[in-house]
Amino acid sequence: MLWALPATIIGLLLGLGTACSGGRVRRVGRTLEFRGGLGAWVLRNAPIVGGASAITLGHVILGRTQDDLDRCRSHENVHVRQYERWGPLFLPAYLLCSLVLFLGRRNYYFDNPFEVQARTDQQDERIEK
Repeated sequence: MLWALPATIIGLLLGLGTACSGGRVRRVGRTLEFRGGLGAWVLRNAPIVGGASAITLGHVILGRTQDDLDRCRSHENVHVRQYERWGPLFLPAYLLCSLVLFLGRRNYYFDNPFEVQARTDQQDERIEK
């Protein structure tokens, strides 16, 4: 958990803003999930067509709504494990991958290997259930 702490601190700051702006928080497993408020605004305005439903920062998951958190939880938990593996290198590595993809005229989000892994692991988890 310490290895992911730098990103978790960023997530906690956004989570605090979310809670102070009418959002809600709850603990789910090893993560804190925030929804509504500032976090929902940030996600609606994310640079992805239609915005994002959820985002993970270390051991913090921000979602627009409870339904979004419930629907995205397994995908976002893959990102939690990625943060645990990559630690403070995760955000720079993720952003670098997105930049290289963008410059190569590929989709900076959907083709990002971290997102590909999250979608693949999420599907594998559904099959196992």
